[in-house]
Formats: sequence, structure tokens, C-alpha cells
Amino acid sequence: MDLLQVLPNWYFKPLIFGLDNVDASRPHLYVGNHTIYGVMDAPLYTVALYKKTGVFMRGLGDRFHFEIPGWKHFLEAFGVVEGSPENCARLMEAGEDILVFPGGGREVCRRKGEQHNLIWKERAGFARLAVEYGYPIVPIASLGPDYAFSILLDGEDVMESLPGRLLTRIPGFRELVRDGEAIPPLARGLGLSVLPRPERFYFYFGQAIETEPFAGGADDPQTVLEVREKTALAINTMMESLKNYRKSDPEQGLVRRILNRF
Repeated sequence: MDLLQVLPNWYFKPLIFGLDNVDASRPHLYVGNHTIYGVMDAPLYTVALYKKTGVFMRGLGDRFHFEIPGWKHFLEAFGVVEGSPENCARLMEAGEDILVFPGGGREVCRRKGEQHNLIWKERAGFARLAVEYGYPIVPIASLGPDYAFSILLDGEDVMESLPGRLLTRIPGFRELVRDGEAIPPLARGLGLSVLPRPERFYFYFGQAIETEPFAGGADDPQTVLEVREKTALAINTMMESLKNYRKSDPEQGLVRRILNRF
């Protein structure tokens, strides 16, 4: 097994529920919550899903990922494409399994007090396309990464600081950082280091939400909103279940619990 898989699995000891809910005989749209920095959890459960079911999810990434030299090619090597309605539609027409995070960059660039909650705003494009192409939606809940860091400064802090106010005078700066929504938080992990605390990760693949009953409603805002809200409710419900399990997880281990206090 590749070292890049062994170390994270050893360090975070992920526990995955609901893989039996995945039907590999037909394509699905997998919809998940993003966590802080957005790179620690998805690689773990995408690999686990592939090994268990053979399902290879094509991720839709925020466009800012594809503006970073080198990083863009790294993502593309793992099948990630720039997130857009057009690209999602192409993947659906090709019958691909797709992974999307409606919260996008804003959910990655978390602020203080925003641990493991959905920040989807008014985004519902994933629901519209799922209805249009008859794609069943598999909700995924991810818990743990947001506990691995303590945010010291977030995007709002930066924008309200003196340097931030000065930078906003530069033409195009606000658009570049999306009024602070694209500014990653400055956080500490274990102790005062940037190493994430060894929090255990928990993932939950929920039961598929069928979109065939909503056929023909892709252009109806109420239909699309209903599908979006059913998905959000499923993720939030699974998140609460994972939080409750985490409180009494017998495999957390004493050393892990002690280290996570720092």
C-alpha cells in the first residue's frame, strides 16, 4: 500500500459506515460536506469506497484549485475536474460516478465556530442536474477534520485587519478572495504546530435519494429546492449520529484522547 495512504489511515484511524448502501451497478452523484482545508478526508473515503465496491468517483473541484500551478495537474491525475454545470453534465452523460461538495471553497475556508456544518448558501445546481439526468444522490457525512485544528485567524479577521483593509484598495483583490470567503484560516494543530491533532475520522455513506420521482422538475425551483433540502437533511442527520458515536467510541484510545486535548 502506498505510504500516502498508510500514514493517514494509521494517524486518523478512519471508521466508515454505510458502504453497504452503495449500489455499484449504476452511477450516482455523491454529495458531501467539506471540512477545513478540504484535503484530509476525501482521499481516505474515496480510496476505501473504490477498494470495497470498485466505484471510482470523479470529483468536482472549486475553480481556484485549477489556478494553482502543479496542484491542478495533481488533482487531474486523480480524476478531478473543474466544478461547473457543464462539466457535471458531461460526466453524467458519460455515466460516471461523481463527487461534489456544494459548499465549495467557502466550506473549506472555515471560520471560527463553524465546525462540521453545511455552508451551502443558495447553491442547488447539483440537485437540478441530478433531477435532470435521473441520478440518485448518495449523501456522505464526514466528521473529524474540523476537530483536528483550532482556528486562530479566519477570512473575516483578515478582511477586517489593517493589512486586509489596505489590500481591499487594490483593484480586483476583493474579487480574487471573494470578499474573504476564499482566504484559508490560519490554524494550529497539535500543540502550537501545524500538524493536525490525531482526531479519529468518521465517514457515513447514506441511503441513496432517488430523483426519478422528481423527473421533469429540473426547471422547477421548488422541486430542485426539495431535493437539495432532502440531501442536506440526510447529511446533517448522519453528522449528528457520528457525533454521538464519537462521544463513546471504544476505539478512540487513551493516548489519542490525551493528545487531542492539546
